[in-house]
Amino acid sequence: MSLEMMKIRLKADAEQIEFFLQHCLEQVDMPARLKESMLYSLMAGGKRLRPVLCIAVAELFGARREEVLPFAAGLEFIHTYSLVHDDLPAMDDDDLRRGKPTNHKVYGEAMAILTGDALL
Repeated sequence: MSLEMMKIRLKADAEQIEFFLQHCLEQVDMPARLKESMLYSLMAGGKRLRPVLCIAVAELFGARREEVLPFAAGLEFIHTYSLVHDDLPAMDDDDLRRGKPTNHKVYGEAMAILTGDALL
């Protein structure tokens, strides 16, 4: 597979994963502000490499993408939780993540803690 074809596949896979992540959150009944905060961090960008690799390895062993997608999404939820909590004032106290204000800067420290916990 050429480098250009790999880039196209990675982009397509990342888009599918992002759609699925949003779908997952839409299915859960929760306060609107918490959902907004979760989406803010979850959709902040990134290559979605962890879930893409999860799907690719599973497909190598014969699993269907639809069967693996929930597990791949789970990896991204966990990864995003770790970033939200790592950015907190009591941890690294970062102001920016991927060029945007961190969750606790936008939603406050308490909401960022709840957001991370909810993502986990």
